[in-house]
Formats: sequence, structure tokens, C-alpha cells
Amino acid sequence: MDVRRLQMLLELSRLGSMREVAEELGTTTSAVSQQIAALSREAGTALTEPQGRRVRLTPAGRRLAQHAVTILAAVDAARLDLDPGAEPAGTVRVAGFATAVRRSLVPVAADLADHPKMRLHIHEHEPAEALALLAADDVDLALTYDYNLAPAAAHQGLEFRPLWSTAWSLAVPHTIAVPQGDAPSVFASVRDRDWIVNSRSTADENVVRVLASMAGFEPRITHHADSLELVQDLIIAGLGIGLLPADQPAIPGIEILPLTHPAVTLRSYAVVRRGHAGWPPLQLVLNLLTARATT
Repeated sequence: MDVRRLQMLLELSRLGSMREVAEELGTTTSAVSQQIAALSREAGTALTEPQGRRVRLTPAGRRLAQHAVTILAAVDAARLDLDPGAEPAGTVRVAGFATAVRRSLVPVAADLADHPKMRLHIHEHEPAEALALLAADDVDLALTYDYNLAPAAAHQGLEFRPLWSTAWSLAVPHTIAVPQGDAPSVFASVRDRDWIVNSRSTADENVVRVLASMAGFEPRITHHADSLELVQDLIIAGLGIGLLPADQPAIPGIEILPLTHPAVTLRSYAVVRRGHAGWPPLQLVLNLLTARATT
């Protein structure tokens, strides 16, 4: 099979439009259509099918596109082996939670200014959403998180690389007097309060339930909010309490209470499909993310 045709098929699986593939590769839509048709003949099966005025990949086309990632990565690796100074080139699609995008990916985007043939496409998603997109080959990299008290479930075929971690604390209105102590004791002192948890992920709710169980009660969860700023507003308004990052700057009206024994730690990860990290553009982004995480 022609490697360039495989590249076009892979870009079609990523972009969903022959016109966008043509723009990405600097050719014409007609040329892309002809090359995909030729690849179908080489493969001996239809790789695309009509979808309204557009086309979509057939099941065979999707499977071949998945193989194309590995094949093209191997070709790029061979090219780099022969010419270690070769410049990585391609578009890396990333889905990640907002904090990781701001903390890790935005700085990496600035680092990529030295690599003019590299591009990032960024999608903001919570971990479950990002992992689903990764499994469907709609993105190349997922930035996810879990908590030490609520570990993420195992996912076959995915490779998790730890990045950074940060402590989380209990946030309450400053008018509440909470005695110091270990995490279960702190939770026990606010057992009658309403709780605020994430609306797009169950991870922090699971942590709340674990610590409440250790304190001997069932938390009354009444509010769900995705934005940390909204969580803070709800707490200041006296509508509930919740978990917030311990490294957040002090906010008037909110008391941040450390949680210890056990501590609550958010752990972030860079996740790729197994066997795909060798693709030079993705490998470059992973290396930059890891370097940023350790500085």
C-alpha cells in the first residue's frame, strides 16, 4: 500500500472531511478522493461510504486507519533513525481537563513554536469523555486525572503516563467553625451540610463518599457544578461545601481546610493508545509534557 494514501486515510479518520484533509496536506479534494479510491482498490475492500454530501469510513476503513497509525509511526521512526535531525511533522489532537490544558498543554504549545511543522488541536473534556474519544481514535492524546482515594479503572489498550499531582482540601464558608483533625474527623464535623460535586465526573464525588463513609455518614449531595469558580460562588453563598485544590489562592469568604490521614491527592496522566507513542509528533508532545511536569 502507498504510504501517502495511508496518511490521507488517517487524516480522513481524524478530520472527517476530504476537503479538510486536502487543506491539511496541501492538495486538492479531488486528489484526496482519487488516492482514497486507489487505496480501496489496493486493500480490496471499500474504505469509505456516503454520508449525506460527505463520506465516512467503513468498519474496514476505520480498522485500516488504526493500523495506519502504527505503520506511519514505524516509517517515521525509520526515517528518524536514518536522519535523527529530521523535524517531526503532524497534527496531534488532544482531549484534556481544563486544569491540565492550562497547566501543561498551553506551555507545551508555546514550546512547539520551535517546530513549525507541528500543530495541536485541543478539546476540553473530563477524563471519561477524553478516554472515550481516545478509544474511538477521535484524539491522539488524553490528559486525565484520578484521586488516590478513587483510582481510575483499568483500560485495556491504553498506556497511562503520570504527569503531576496536587493536594485537594475541603472548602467551607469562613463562618463555619471546623475543628482540626484528620480527614474523617473534619468530615464528621460537617456531616449535616449540603455537598457540591462535579457535574461531569464522579471522581470527586467518590472521594467525598469514601471520606464520609470513614466518618460514619452518607453525604447529602445537592449541587453539581463543573466550574471551580462556580463551586466557590456556591460555597460563599452558603449553599454547600466541597473539595477544591489546596494550591488555590485564598478566596475571601472561603476557608480551606487541609485533609490528612488520609490525604486527598489529584493525580494527572497523559494517556495514549498502546503502541502509538512512537509516532514522532506524539512522542515530541509527550516528551515536552513530561519535561514540564518534572520542572
